[in-house]
Amino acid sequence: MSEMEDLRKTLTLEPIEVNLFRGFSPPTPWPRIFGGQVIGQALMAAYNTVQGRTCHSLHAYFIRPGDPKAPVLYQVERARDGKSFTTRRVAAIQHGEQIFNFAASFQIDEEGFDHQFAMPPVPAPDELKDKVDERLAKMPAKVREMMKQRPVDMRPVGRSTPEGSPANTGFAVWMRTQIDFGDDPAFNQALLAYASDMGVLETAMRPHEVSFHTPGMQVASLDHAMWFHRPVRMRDWHLYAQDAPSSSGARGFTRGSIYSQAGDLVASVAQEGLIRYRPPEEA
Repeated sequence: MSEMEDLRKTLTLEPIEVNLFRGFSPPTPWPRIFGGQVIGQALMAAYNTVQGRTCHSLHAYFIRPGDPKAPVLYQVERARDGKSFTTRRVAAIQHGEQIFNFAASFQIDEEGFDHQFAMPPVPAPDELKDKVDERLAKMPAKVREMMKQRPVDMRPVGRSTPEGSPANTGFAVWMRTQIDFGDDPAFNQALLAYASDMGVLETAMRPHEVSFHTPGMQVASLDHAMWFHRPVRMRDWHLYAQDAPSSSGARGFTRGSIYSQAGDLVASVAQEGLIRYRPPEEA
């Protein structure tokens, strides 16, 4: 099974009891579960207890590293079922301990005021393919093959704030799933939640000229929040425009705005993460 199809299996949970679901991780060379996977699975666990309503926001905390070799149990608490809004809490459990907790709110479809910030002007994804191919060609063969097999196609635009500006953290990337997973709104939100954790924390490191791969860096997501504004279909291209207003106390804070290629703002993201640097000789 390809990594693309693995994503469908990964986000499809096994019901094992009322309000209790089990999720699995695909084969991975990494020692811990990718954070976006746990967000997407928790959202699907919550959706399995909700009918006729759409998630409009979620808030999550990463508590412990997840073990990719063990299943994850998702225990859903039905906090509230109101006339317009439904609230769910989800605890992700491995080896008898919480690794992640999550809250989400769902709403009936309603009409109301409508406005949004405009999408920043950036090159279209088709204009970036040659640059992506050039970058891949310079990578080791093993890394190049792994990048090609990722379930989400990502085409970096680069910085979206001027070089030398005080913040100089702006970054943008086009993204979409490699295959079409259909039109189900819940599953497409879970796909977007999965992709929203891919690389966003690095935006807080760019001003300091370090990355995930810099020797001595300890990097981990601490929390993650999303607001869904409009429908999303992840087989289509979406622009993930990011900035990082602050880094302090060994933590970086990042924000993201996700636009459809037509310019509709479909979601907003905020994340804080650990970006602790210890010189290799001190680590």
